[in-house]
Amino acid sequence: MTSVVLPELDGSLRRYVCTVSSDYPATARPATSRVAYAAAHVVADALGETTPTGPAMLDWDATLAFRHHLWALGLGVAEAMDTAQRGMGLDWALARELVVRSSVEARSVGGAIAAGAQTDHLAPGSARTLDDVAAAYLEQCASVEEAGATVVVMASRELCRIARDADDYAYVYDKVLGELARPAILHWLGDAFDPALAGYFGSHDVEEASGCLLRIVDAHPGKVDGVKLSLLDKEWEIVLRRRLPAGVRMYTGDDFGYPATIAGDERGHSDALLGAFDFAAPAAAWALAALDGGDVAEFRRRLDPTLALSRHVFCPPTSYYKTGVVFLAYLNGHQSHFTMVGGLQSGRSVLHLAQCFRLADGCGLLADTELAAARMAHVLGLAGIDTA
Repeated sequence: MTSVVLPELDGSLRRYVCTVSSDYPATARPATSRVAYAAAHVVADALGETTPTGPAMLDWDATLAFRHHLWALGLGVAEAMDTAQRGMGLDWALARELVVRSSVEARSVGGAIAAGAQTDHLAPGSARTLDDVAAAYLEQCASVEEAGATVVVMASRELCRIARDADDYAYVYDKVLGELARPAILHWLGDAFDPALAGYFGSHDVEEASGCLLRIVDAHPGKVDGVKLSLLDKEWEIVLRRRLPAGVRMYTGDDFGYPATIAGDERGHSDALLGAFDFAAPAAAWALAALDGGDVAEFRRRLDPTLALSRHVFCPPTSYYKTGVVFLAYLNGHQSHFTMVGGLQSGRSVLHLAQCFRLADGCGLLADTELAAARMAHVLGLAGIDTA
């Protein structure tokens, strides 16, 4: 059996024996009962001049190959979103190129793709009016639509900074949605993911903020495909889902509770747009196939085991979940190194990464335990931990 010495929380070292490597299928048909997007990470160029403030450089071959991995499993790709380090190293210039390249690849295989548009090409603090924010949104939305991807209207730090109330949000979203050629997904990203977005949609009270969002959706029939909710609040997602107009989807962004929200209840279900599906893609594809057959119990049996790993990856400070996502991709051979845009590989401790390893193994998300164990030992060695 494959084994590796791992650090414990108390600083001791203990040999961990891996289970058998995953036997998840490498391909699957797209789900028919749910719409499912995986928010995909980016692979940094290991030889790039990576600094926390400098422009990012990507390994395009590895980045696009990972998207083909997701499409092969029947999942859509949510591109250039926070999982791709948007706002944490990936600027708009590179995000735009990423959207264009990924959209070309999506068309080549008939894969679904949605992509984030926001206002991050504006210098922080530079927007003076709501029209400045709306114009910035429209510039990015035009690029996404031109590339052929569904627009995800991401939350804007600049709008959050200057908006005075819910009416200001309604004004900007009215201008943006009014210009789009195709229905968009509206993304509400909570402050657990980005503290700069606290009070989004005009209030720190979730009920009041939800009222603002619902008024925006109601005012634009046919313009909103769905809402992606990333508040890590399963119960509130269900409440808001039931208030959405008919035909408007709820895309769960609850990386703490997605099996329950996707399974749904007698009054409806959530679709999925999840960073967790980046690393849990094989299990998600397998589980969705069961759901397509009407077997909710089997869906839960297949997907529930991934939840402990997801909750660990997304634990506070949640904005650094990208480190765990990329680490798992490294363990699974999707990239040859554990270097991240902006040096974010330092965003989690080796204790955290060791627990990622254990939990991924426990739910069958290590494709090759020998490779994963060797790479885990390498990362520990770089941290000065002798695993011999």
